[in-house]
Amino acid sequence: MPKRSLRPTMRDVARLAGVSPMTVSRVQAGSSRVAPETRNRIRQAIEQLGYVDDKVAAALSSRRTGFIATLVPTITNSNFADTAHGLSEALRRTGYQLLIGYTLYRMSEEEALVRAMLERRPEAIVLAGMHHTEAARTMLRSAGIPVVEIWDCGAAAPIDRAVGFSNIEAGRAAARHLIALGHRHIGGIGPAIHGDSHDFRGEARLIGFAEVLREAGLPADTVVHRGQVPLSFAGGAAAMAQLLDTAGPIDAVFAVSDLAAVGALMECHRRGIAVPGQVSILGFGDFEIGGQCVPALSTVRIDAEDIGRRVGELLLRILEAEGDAPAPPRVIDVGFEIVERGSTARRPRPG
Repeated sequence: MPKRSLRPTMRDVARLAGVSPMTVSRVQAGSSRVAPETRNRIRQAIEQLGYVDDKVAAALSSRRTGFIATLVPTITNSNFADTAHGLSEALRRTGYQLLIGYTLYRMSEEEALVRAMLERRPEAIVLAGMHHTEAARTMLRSAGIPVVEIWDCGAAAPIDRAVGFSNIEAGRAAARHLIALGHRHIGGIGPAIHGDSHDFRGEARLIGFAEVLREAGLPADTVVHRGQVPLSFAGGAAAMAQLLDTAGPIDAVFAVSDLAAVGALMECHRRGIAVPGQVSILGFGDFEIGGQCVPALSTVRIDAEDIGRRVGELLLRILEAEGDAPAPPRVIDVGFEIVERGSTARRPRPG
């Protein structure tokens, strides 16, 4: 395991910028008494080092704050809420508390939250996904605390630790499942990929999904990116309508979220299209609403709460480790499973 780098100090910034620590402090405080050229030099040094001002250092001689920073795209998604609950439960007996921030699927918002959280000196930071701005990566690498990326793994090496699953493999498994049921005209539904908000994990599922379609010699141009993130019932319905209106005959659909899949199911009901008699629908996430639909939604199941528990257990091993304790794994893959319900069925072979 590589040795963790020390957290950069104000003195390090001053040395790199060729000024005194007092001058750096003045710039951090917004003083106008520093020349613009010097101010720019200091800001460049701060960015290069990933320096974050420690707002609680003077008040906490022990350097312990007792909280874990957790950044998730949204808490309205029950999967992320379940993960936060699992993490909280794992930490409850130890006295650590969660401080949760919402990135709204925006990398710029995540970067701002990373800085704001690190300024308050958390014991560790947990954040969804492995896509971050370069400035956020620099701050996280220089923080000197455990960093755990969740809900993804395998696509790239983690900054520090990762607990999740391969979203690309989940998409591949979805395509293989629908093909194994005999479907040959298969569509995909995911979020729009323009603008400031990105669901990189959902996009990865569609990438894996389309790869398997091409490998099977099936058309992969029936993947629709429609609606803003977070995905919604309305976005799924609109994407399904687009598929039905423009893609020709469709006999199966994979949606990268159960919310979009339920919207697609409702659009089929409105049009009198039988599910799964005419179209099979497979979702992702195993949301509670999927089990209450008629027919109940087949889905790719992720144990979201278990991800949180695993993260909590991992952090406790790191934070409470004795000197001779073995290093915990860098990557924990929790896997996934396909849950077959009423919205998918085997396609009858042509007579």
